[in-house]
Amino acid sequence: MKTVQPKGIYFLSMIEMWERFSYYGMRALLTLYMVKYLMFNTEKAGQIYGLYTGLVYLTPLIGGYIADRYLGSRKCILIGAIIMALGHFVMAVSSLPFFYTALGLLIIGNGFFKPNISTIVGKLYEENDHRRDSGFTIFYMGINLGALFSPLICGTLGEKVGFHYGFASAGVGMVIGLLIYLWGQKKFLSHIGLEPVHCKNARGCDPEKVDLDKPITKEDKQKIAAIFILMFFTIFFWASFEQAGSSLTLFADRSTNRLIPFLNWEFPTSYFQSVNPLLIILLAPLFSSLWIKLSNINKDPSTPVKFILGLVFVSIGFFMMVFASSISEIIGKVNFIWLICVYFFHTVGELCLSPVGLSVVTKLSPVKFASLLMGVWFLSSFFANLTGGIFAGNYDTMSHQVFFLIPALITGGSAIMLMLLIKPLKKLMHGVE
Repeated sequence: MKTVQPKGIYFLSMIEMWERFSYYGMRALLTLYMVKYLMFNTEKAGQIYGLYTGLVYLTPLIGGYIADRYLGSRKCILIGAIIMALGHFVMAVSSLPFFYTALGLLIIGNGFFKPNISTIVGKLYEENDHRRDSGFTIFYMGINLGALFSPLICGTLGEKVGFHYGFASAGVGMVIGLLIYLWGQKKFLSHIGLEPVHCKNARGCDPEKVDLDKPITKEDKQKIAAIFILMFFTIFFWASFEQAGSSLTLFADRSTNRLIPFLNWEFPTSYFQSVNPLLIILLAPLFSSLWIKLSNINKDPSTPVKFILGLVFVSIGFFMMVFASSISEIIGKVNFIWLICVYFFHTVGELCLSPVGLSVVTKLSPVKFASLLMGVWFLSSFFANLTGGIFAGNYDTMSHQVFFLIPALITGGSAIMLMLLIKPLKKLMHGVE
């Protein structure tokens, strides 16, 4: 039984680290930039934030299809990285038309990049390779290493020097990732993702590729149905979780005491965006080894059970926000430890659901639709972020206790609903875990 991870997983994790550095660095500033610099009201800022973060998960559906049918994953990653780097630098220009243009470029670039790098990660492993979930957790650590440092660097520049310096630094991070990709793709990826999946005996064609004209089986269709069911429940998770960049950021800015007493220093609001990735980096190795150890003794929780745990933990986090918001109404500002505890529960939930979700899509997808279905998987985040952004726009119009109670009840209720579907869902998955 293989225990050593393929070298490609570390290479791809590094690329993803820099791409996520750019994305989360920009995202940490986006709501604050709209409210404080562009002078948008909370409702408009929430809608734009939700539309942007939603569309970056819609375009992967198109990017996945283009990769599968025409260009191959590797070319799409290159195209996406170039367009995103351009978008970040356009964002650094102080003009409203440039602001909207930059958002458009980032949305398009992400569509080419995001589904295809995740698909290539899955192709590093053979079918039923027990290292796959662990590998995706390592990949997830790369994502969050970038997300950890980006608010500290981009956020500090943006809030202390000028917003456009923060956006430009995000562009620099994307360029670094692009250069690393150009340097190492042939060395670490060989033929993987070089050609579209319908190629036959073409040079560089993956030998596992199949003809697109070959019909999918009944079992394939049932596995695809399982993907859609799991995707449905991730909408509830991400719509709540992604409040981190909108309503939770506003709570951190307005209702949280960010002063470090012994340093007499108030840290920037954007620093809270580093809490989640820091916790993931600390906890991901534990989860990665935990899944393997449980698998070796045949006690690894099924994918639906891991999803249920993810929903439960994010629900607990929002119940904590109900109490925190109640306290803030009495004393003005709550201790920053409250938000850190909330992010802890959300992070545990994320580690139960997100990397496992990426992994299971690569297991359940027919080879010829791998990138397309990865794009479909990210479609859940489109609906989640769009809904979450619209919901966040109500932050100033309703009681904060009621505001945070809504996602707490929705995620808790969806966990119960999924619990009732475990048996039929596992049947659709045909033994895939």
